[in-house]
Amino acid sequence: MTARLIARTPSAVATQMVIGTILETGVRTSPNQEIVYADKCRMTYLELQQRVGRLASALAAAGVKAGDTVAVMDWDTHRYLECFYAIPMMGAVLHTVNVRLSPEQVLYTINHAKDDVILVNREFLPLIDAVKDRIETVKTFILLDDEGGDVPAGFAGEYEALLAQADSNYAFPELDENTCATTFYTTGTTGLPKGVYFSHRQLVLHTFALRAVTSGDGQGRFNQSDVYMPITPMFHVHAWGVPYLATLLGVKQVYPGRYVPEILLKLLVTEKVTFSHCVPTIIQMLLGSEVVRQLDLSKWKVIIGGSALPKSLAKGAMEMGIDIFTGYGMSETGPVLTLANLMPHMEEWDMDAQADVRCRAGRPIPMVDLRIVDGNMNSLPHDGKTQGEIVVRAPWLTQGYLDDPANSEELWQGGWLHTGDIGVIDADGYLKITDRIKDVIKTGGEWISSLDLEGLILQHPGVAECAVIGMPDAKWGERPLALVVKKPDADVTSEAIQNLVADFAEKGVISRYGIPENIKFVDSLPRTSVGKLDKKLMRTEHLG
Repeated sequence: MTARLIARTPSAVATQMVIGTILETGVRTSPNQEIVYADKCRMTYLELQQRVGRLASALAAAGVKAGDTVAVMDWDTHRYLECFYAIPMMGAVLHTVNVRLSPEQVLYTINHAKDDVILVNREFLPLIDAVKDRIETVKTFILLDDEGGDVPAGFAGEYEALLAQADSNYAFPELDENTCATTFYTTGTTGLPKGVYFSHRQLVLHTFALRAVTSGDGQGRFNQSDVYMPITPMFHVHAWGVPYLATLLGVKQVYPGRYVPEILLKLLVTEKVTFSHCVPTIIQMLLGSEVVRQLDLSKWKVIIGGSALPKSLAKGAMEMGIDIFTGYGMSETGPVLTLANLMPHMEEWDMDAQADVRCRAGRPIPMVDLRIVDGNMNSLPHDGKTQGEIVVRAPWLTQGYLDDPANSEELWQGGWLHTGDIGVIDADGYLKITDRIKDVIKTGGEWISSLDLEGLILQHPGVAECAVIGMPDAKWGERPLALVVKKPDADVTSEAIQNLVADFAEKGVISRYGIPENIKFVDSLPRTSVGKLDKKLMRTEHLG
């Protein structure tokens, strides 16, 4: 049986889903709305559209054409937002470079992506200078500068000066919606970074799905009256795609530049920010500031991602009036797959019960098909207990790794994208991540979730941070090793932590096999460039 396709008259136009339509919608809706860069720059949406045209004209004058790759190395600025639009709208590919990688890793991503042009903030010139002789394909460098210094030799010019000379009426081409728009590199803890890539169509659909799940009234909603400030780097998965959503809605956008706690807190207050997203370490750092106790943060909504949100941290934020909740996704998924918004009846629950839900990964957003499966790809029950690997399908998932067919096929084995995460799904459809496949601790024939154990240890009032890794054991196969960072001047002992976990085991919260006899106090925990716990490095340091 063959399905019948729609008929199309010769004059009909199949309008393409392209990024430019997001910008056009925001400008049409809110032409005079503000976009702010720290204390350095303010513009309207109409001015943003004009500057996007000027940037495209300047890049074209520098030799950029459709199919080229333009890399950006910057903090979270209005310039980055302009690049989010101008470069893909030209038919070129935006490469958002992770500036927190090592120089060798940055070099690898530049060469692997075959960048043609790099826009680089003055702060990162030493990084570029360290590898410049080994950069293979870049023809042009453009300086991004807040300081007004000299333009280095060999650069095509400085960003603002080039825009000032450029025409705002750039004739953007009509693009196929499947044109590649962006690329960037995963920051996993194994092997070389892997390049993922996304089309215009994928980014537009991701934006629409976010709009669908965040619209309306209730907990965690994002509407036109909100003020948006990312606290997740724009180089990391398009700042979770939220700048595209913010532009579609025409909301006020605030870009803080480099993340400095005092500046973030100041902008939160002075610009009346109501919607952000960040990793747990950032919110923990902000809540630990002395200044924050004097602020009213009761209108601030914050999505937490990148790693698990500890219940103790969630409750600490909620006590300050912050509407905090979790989102889940990964570089390969563009990124958002789930959000832990409360169901309407849950908004009446007490703080402790709400925190349990807010700390889960959440429910799939529209158009996401998410399963937990066994080793044979059989779906597992949604009973909140049965663990399986999380596999997904959605219209915006990367279709492979850039120039890496073997890993691409492994990623999509069986026609589902394999996240490498283990989770459970409860009867209400909420996903809870229990571990990474490579991090789960197999002891005495049982699986112990390192994330669950970390969350319990973090409930000790003297513990600031905790990571749990598996250490080899001749009898049990593996046993948990808890690496613990104490709060300043806190009195914490191994015995106290063991007793705490034993109490939870007695209540059935965790298996008795999860009680760690191995506890090591450390000054800090290593993290990846995007703030995730680097357990590979921990294993190297503590297990050899």
